Amino acid sequence: MILIIEDDRNINNLLCGILKQSGYEVQSVFNGWDGYELALQHEYSLILMDLMLPFKSGEEILRELRVRKNTPVIVLSAKNAVYNRIEVLRLGADDFICKPFDIDEVMLRIEAVLRRTKGAQSALAFKDMRLDKDSKRVFVCGREVSCTAMEYAILETMLSNPNKIFSKRNLFESVTGDEYLSDENTMNVHISNLRKKIGRFTEEAYIETVYGMGYRLAN
Repeated sequence: MILIIEDDRNINNLLCGILKQSGYEVQSVFNGWDGYELALQHEYSLILMDLMLPFKSGEEILRELRVRKNTPVIVLSAKNAVYNRIEVLRLGADDFICKPFDIDEVMLRIEAVLRRTKGAQSALAFKDMRLDKDSKRVFVCGREVSCTAMEYAILETMLSNPNKIFSKRNLFESVTGDEYLSDENTMNVHISNLRKKIGRFTEEAYIETVYGMGYRLAN
């Protein structure tokens, strides 16, 4: 989950909306004190934070948070002087983005920081699908797909190997660890069910059949 600490409601709502559309779980607050309390109480994958906040500044939050936690932090601030950027990074921020910002750049910076942290290793993404390995949850276009344990395992295996073509045998044995007994219908049913569930949220194909070979993620 990503925590947003931003007192500008338009910016806060914008960031929340974009992140949720991308499949991230988001929590947001509008002042520094509430943000600091939540940051201490919960384990977030990332914190997005302004510096000029009511009740407790971003600098204060960073200084005190770093004594107790290593949660990744990206600062979004109009205080864009070189001194401010250097000082914030010295306090322990992982990145600094100047306001006004381009939302595409913000998303790229978020993904870059997450790749360098544990949060990135616990999440997989493909197109508008995001799979959270810690919570075992799957999101498409920001909405949760209700998966069985087998369906989740199939998606995790395929998203971990996005360019691979899986034969039915290979996919079954990779997911279950059991020997494949030529039950053609088993994998067909699971794949069919996944397509239907994903199809409730998007018309775009996510799993394609490679005839005579098996399945792969649809480019």
